[in-house]
Amino acid sequence: MKRQAMTDGSGSWFDIDNSECFDESSDWNGSNNISRATGSQTEHEQLYRTKSKKWVLNSWSNWQGTTETWEIVSDGHAAKWLAHNEYMDDDRVKNLFQKEFAELEL
Repeated sequence: MKRQAMTDGSGSWFDIDNSECFDESSDWNGSNNISRATGSQTEHEQLYRTKSKKWVLNSWSNWQGTTETWEIVSDGHAAKWLAHNEYMDDDRVKNLFQKEFAELEL
C-alpha cells in the first residue's frame, strides 16, 4: 500500500496502489505532445478513482520549482475530464457517466 496525501491541507490520503489511474491524452502538434487535459506541453494531469469511489486529480509541471497537487474532484469534474481525454467508450467509466457523456458538447 502506498499512501498519497492530498495537498489541500486536510490531512486526508488515498491508497494509490489500489486506485485506478486514467492518464491524460495528448496530441502531436508537429513539434511536441500537447496534453488534452491542460492544453500545454509542460503541464500535465492524471485522474484516479479510489477504492472508496472518489476522484482524485493529480496535476504537475515539467517546470522546475512548481508544486505537484493532489485534490479530490466532483463526479461532474471527473466526467468532463474523462470525456475531454477520450474515455467516453472506455468500459471502466462509460456506465458511470453515460448520461453525463451524452449531455456534454465537446
